[in-house]
Amino acid sequence: MKFSPFVTSDRSKNCKRHFNAPSHMRRKIMSSPLSKELSTKYNVCSIPIRKDDKVQVVRGHYKGQQIAKVVQVYREKYVIYIEHRQQETIEKMQV
Repeated sequence: MKFSPFVTSDRSKNCKRHFNAPSHMRRKIMSSPLSKELSTKYNVCSIPIRKDDKVQVVRGHYKGQQIAKVVQVYREKYVIYIEHRQQETIEKMQV
């Protein structure tokens, strides 16, 4: 239940505001949670993600793999590019 008459809970209006948001608001939306050590150190739960940050994927196909570096933050499409980790197979071929 909403209490403020100035905030809408209409799904279509919220979707419109999300996808038509300007860049300075998209920065805030594209925040990521910190690890337990960093959140206790800085007293913050999440911060906006930036280029050259070190991240770990926690959802999706690549979750739980090594920590990678953010190469690009593409706010226009709400996308974050991370560096590709190359793995060596048994035959010493890079994948």
